[in-house]
Amino acid sequence: MDILRVSSVQSDIVWENVEENLYRRQRDIESLSGKTDLVILPEMFTTGFTMHVGQYDHTITEYTIETIRNWSDRYRMAIAGSIIAYEKGNYYNRGFFISPDRAPQYYDKKHLFRIGREGEFFTAGNERLIAQYQGWNIALFVCYDLRFPVWLRNADNEYDILLIVANWPQSRSYAWKQLLIARAIENSCYVCGVNRIGEDGTQLKYSGDSMILDMKGHPLVSARPGENEIITTELSLSKLQSYRQNFPFWRDNDKFSLL
Repeated sequence: MDILRVSSVQSDIVWENVEENLYRRQRDIESLSGKTDLVILPEMFTTGFTMHVGQYDHTITEYTIETIRNWSDRYRMAIAGSIIAYEKGNYYNRGFFISPDRAPQYYDKKHLFRIGREGEFFTAGNERLIAQYQGWNIALFVCYDLRFPVWLRNADNEYDILLIVANWPQSRSYAWKQLLIARAIENSCYVCGVNRIGEDGTQLKYSGDSMILDMKGHPLVSARPGENEIITTELSLSKLQSYRQNFPFWRDNDKFSLL
């Protein structure tokens, strides 16, 4: 499919309230039925960026994923974001990519936010996810990963769209916006950065600043800071392929291994 309709849900998150957040996001998802192909939700969209992980067990993980799968199948769209996941005694900040009638795909956040003590409560992942959907290759990463370009490196055009789901505080919004632009330019890909708004349970404030950028780093659509807002745009695979053919920067990448 040449054209992919992509929607980003910039929203507030009710602190540590899974049911309420699922209820609110279902209304957003339902409103997009027939209008989009891919919906992206913020990091930890059911809880906020909490370290109070003890109250979440495998039953909550399974219930949340099954709920999202039902949305995907019912409204015929892919859905991406991240949640707190519990598995075999460990907690993960788990990114998910769920598309209709297919098994969920997961990415466990690799770079845990040291300043927020995330690494004391969550286990880091060590594998990237590049999901295939309607002829597109889509990479999913989570928040703090954005600061690490080697981990996000798009060697040989492995992916066409880079998704960054985040709880990125307002005090560092300038860095958020500049890093999104940089990742689009250096990887010759579309970038969708989706961030929350509001104030969390630790009194951190979030302005959102969600945006979808083209392969040159130009914003195609941006959400208004501090507003609950859904932004939607169309991405063209043929335009991306043409750009990569005319400007094959990727052919001159330095070769190295992460491990």
